[in-house]
Amino acid sequence: MANIVTSVCCVVLAALVVVFAQRRSQQVARIQYEKMGSDVTMQCGSLGDDATVTWKVNGTDVRARQAQDGPRLILMEVDLSSNGLYSCFENPNGERRDQIILRAGTPPKEPVVTCRSNTFPNGFYCSWHLQHPTYIPTDFEVHVKHNQKTLDVLRDPVHKNRCHVKFPQLFSTFKYRVNITAVNALGKASNGISFDDYSIVKPDPPEKVVATPIPKNVRRLEVTWNSPSTWPDVENFPLKYFLRYRPLIRDQWQHVELSDSTAHTITDAYAGKEYIIQVAAKDTEIGTWSDWSVAVHATPWMEEPKQITSTTEAEVILETTPSPAPPSAKPQLGAPLGGSSALLWSSHLLLASILLSVM
Repeated sequence: MANIVTSVCCVVLAALVVVFAQRRSQQVARIQYEKMGSDVTMQCGSLGDDATVTWKVNGTDVRARQAQDGPRLILMEVDLSSNGLYSCFENPNGERRDQIILRAGTPPKEPVVTCRSNTFPNGFYCSWHLQHPTYIPTDFEVHVKHNQKTLDVLRDPVHKNRCHVKFPQLFSTFKYRVNITAVNALGKASNGISFDDYSIVKPDPPEKVVATPIPKNVRRLEVTWNSPSTWPDVENFPLKYFLRYRPLIRDQWQHVELSDSTAHTITDAYAGKEYIIQVAAKDTEIGTWSDWSVAVHATPWMEEPKQITSTTEAEVILETTPSPAPPSAKPQLGAPLGGSSALLWSSHLLLASILLSVM
């Protein structure tokens, strides 16, 4: 008898657990991905066709173009504004029976794929992107082959749409084949490229570019730089450089190509004009030029204007400069007269004496 009671209790407990799990699963929101522009049907849990329910989105009434068919909600031509948390409540007691997160999006189109070796001869990296957004989570599958062998791919920890591959051999006669497949809940699309190892070599730009004026040379600038730190073997795979510079007052660049030197003296700068300077790098035998380095600004040496450095110089200047008499200066009575002024005064006295004698 005890065994029968125990068995019945276990069965009842199991049934309760199942019911609880079903109800709990109905309360956890599930994500439903749908294509933008399509009509979308959302089912309220496992309710039958004769059930009547009320739907809300983000806690408010559903205002989008819609129709209801028993426990189903039909949205017309969904778009991004249709996204949200939809909840359904069974009538008449209003118990919530299901929750659905609607995410409208698009299936991916072919990704754009590019590959480049900035660490030659160690390896290369490939990056990819979609030209059009999907609005929903999209993953990428990466496959790289060489001579019919699948190569190991290391996904970049920082750039999610980038991977790194080591060269299995250099200057191979077999091409590399990289295939990228974009996948999301609404579909998938693939694209691939093929290339020779030497065709994708492109160093990073030179680093630590510095332009320094040369004392007492008003038309010269000394420019120095470092090879890119990502280039692993400059001795066996040397780089050549391309220097460009121009004064800020002009738009036209002047160019200088250098073999393997990391310094150059500009000798034709305009005196007193600020210059902008950049450098690019390239493997001496293969590949293409790097992007330009970060621009630096510099102005050739300028002679400072001479300044008075002592009071003696000022005194000499004052002593050697004549002081003109004020234009309004007049002789004072009783003051000694000289030159033409004295002669004029004597003439006046003689005229006065003649007039008195006549009278």
